[in-house]
Order: sequence, then C-alpha cells, then structure tokens
Amino acid sequence: MASLPDFSEFQSLTLDQWKAWIISTAELVMSRCPADGVSIFYQSDIRIDGEWVDKGFLCQKAAEKLGHTLIWHKVIARVPVGTASFGRPGYSHILCFSKSWRPDLRQSTPDVLPELGEKTWVRGMGFEACRMVAHFLKEQVQSSTLIHPFCGEGGMLALANSLGLNAIGIERSPRRSSRARRQQLTENGKGWLLNSHEEEEENIK
Repeated sequence: MASLPDFSEFQSLTLDQWKAWIISTAELVMSRCPADGVSIFYQSDIRIDGEWVDKGFLCQKAAEKLGHTLIWHKVIARVPVGTASFGRPGYSHILCFSKSWRPDLRQSTPDVLPELGEKTWVRGMGFEACRMVAHFLKEQVQSSTLIHPFCGEGGMLALANSLGLNAIGIERSPRRSSRARRQQLTENGKGWLLNSHEEEEENIK
C-alpha cells in the first residue's frame, strides 16, 4: 500500500523529474510485491500551472512496464458530490494491481465511494478509504501483512491492526512515524483516538 508524495514535497525537482520519480517509485513498490499479492495506491491528482497531472495514470504506466494487471480502480469523493473544488480535484484514486492474483467478481464492491471519512492529518487517507482497503486485503486477498511505505501518521496501519492484520509502516518524518506507532482507533470505529504527543514532540528534532 502506498500514497506517493506530492510534487510540493520535492522543491529541487522539475515537474517532469517528479513524474519520472513517481513512475520509478511505483515500479519499485510493485516489483517487491509477491506475484500472488496486490499493490494498492491511493493518489490525488494535482494541477500545476494549468496542467492536470493524473497520478493514477503514472502508476498505471509503472504497472504496464512490469506486466502487472490493474485489478480495480475506485474513486473516492474528497468533497461532497456536486461541489466545485479548486487546486485539487474533488476525488482521489484508489488503484489495485497484481502480477497473478485475480478477484472473485462475486465479491465486488462499489467503484465509487461517497465519502473519505475522518483523517489523522491533512495529507492522510480518510478512514473510509482505509477501511475499504483493509477489508479487501483480509477478506478477498487473505493477506496477513500490510507494508505501507510513506505511511504518514499511520491511519492505514491502525485500521489494518484493528482487523487483525500485521502492519509495517515506513516514514521519513520522525514526528509522523512517532505518531504512527501510537495511533489507535476509537471503540466505536467512527473516528480516531489520538494519544498526547506533546512530550515526544519536544524530544524530536
């Protein structure tokens, strides 16, 4: 599972260089996945100087190079349907690829998800997106472990753990990785229970 970083996080790269980085990194992620496993990408498009950049398309270019098949492509609303959005589109892509795993179509789920759900931080995946992915991995792929590079504050990891999946997160930011280790779901499953981070944040430079 990966949500590859946005262009705004790469101050030293041109737009074309960042696109090439996205493709090569998506390729690396997929190349490390077992043939009977799945690679899932959660990506939001961007607009740069009037140019629309489709990050889902960039992931598909990587998959095509490796010979991985697009298993499903879902869209999740980031704002209420019918609302105009500026700068970023009102939806995000969730794409699933695999080398050899194929789905049982009798277990198909909706391709359009109406709401993102709560998030642990501004760039995080919404709770509803995390829940959909975790249930898919557990119930259809029958995975035991989720590996999540660029895990941010760990919302996806916490959701996977709540369903009994092992979860390994990789995050460059010490502050975000520290929060990810402490992330927990509330008992009712409708939000996030965050422990206090004041003390640990004072010790992170």
